[in-house]
Amino acid sequence: MLRHALPRILPLTLAVLLAACGNGEQAQTSIRPAMVVQPQPAADSVEAYPGEVRARLESELAFRIGGKISKRLVDSGARVKKDQALAELDPEDVRLQLEAARAQVGAAEANLKLVRAERDRYQTLLQRQMISRSQYDTVENQYRAGEARVKQIRAEFNVANNQAGYAVLRSQADGVIASRRVEVGQVVAAGQTVFTLAADGEREVLISLPEQSIDRFKIGQTVAVELWSQPDKRFPGRIRELSPAADPQSRTYAARVSFADGKVPAELGQSARVFVQLNGEVPLSVPLSALTAEAGAPYVWVVDPKDSTVKRRPVRIGAYGEDRVPVLEGLSADDWVVAAGVQVLREGQAVHPVDRSNRTVKLVAKE
Repeated sequence: MLRHALPRILPLTLAVLLAACGNGEQAQTSIRPAMVVQPQPAADSVEAYPGEVRARLESELAFRIGGKISKRLVDSGARVKKDQALAELDPEDVRLQLEAARAQVGAAEANLKLVRAERDRYQTLLQRQMISRSQYDTVENQYRAGEARVKQIRAEFNVANNQAGYAVLRSQADGVIASRRVEVGQVVAAGQTVFTLAADGEREVLISLPEQSIDRFKIGQTVAVELWSQPDKRFPGRIRELSPAADPQSRTYAARVSFADGKVPAELGQSARVFVQLNGEVPLSVPLSALTAEAGAPYVWVVDPKDSTVKRRPVRIGAYGEDRVPVLEGLSADDWVVAAGVQVLREGQAVHPVDRSNRTVKLVAKE
């Protein structure tokens, strides 16, 4: 009998034991530590923008006439002197035009010589009263037309002579060829950019400013510039130029930052960062590690001083800085924000507030 009843008794016993366990108290959830900080004032908030060292004077060099490029004498990165030849067009067409203009000058001068002699003969006949005044006036007009024709043809010859010189593209100043846009054999139009010349002299940093915060920048605003080759030094500068229109592709505004000291060892093409101090513009800032987002909406975790639980707080932020982000709306100066491990928190979770040295932080509730 016991052997037949045992299979029925065991499941019942296990069910009773599980029910007894379920009636007991749940294991207490451990309270995890959370490093908390308070937002810093705007005076400690700095925005950083990447940039590139450029020449203050950058000229786009182009031929003044069209033609086929027969020679390219320099390449990108080459150092050139003023009036140095950079490229040449096929000279055959301009040579023929010059010869044609020279021949026309000769023909016009020969015609002028003929009408001058004719006028002199008619003038003698007029003095002897052997011809009428109207006959002399006709010859005189032919002579004046011949003079005007010579002046016109000589001007056309000078133009053709100048165009022969335009077949050679020369540098306008000492500097470095920043870019090259043509190859030998390519046919270019008049005014088409062939080289970009970065003239020697003052250097600047070209940066791009976001569209949503362009109102916070102005010409003459002081900034600090850091070169990637010298990360421990910051050079004073100012915004010299600010584009009035956004780039159609990136939707950013180009700005040029000049160095306060013209002797800064900045070379063309070097990477740089421009730091902008926004005093009075952004009320508060938090570490980058305190910020998270969901569906593109940024938020932070704020600790409630009453029961040390965390609550999600949506915020509106500005442009990211080097290690902090400005908060335009959503926080006050006496809030306590979780600065690390924000990805593992959940709404209403209890935490143990600590500082960066792992010391307990006593939160003071708002009155």
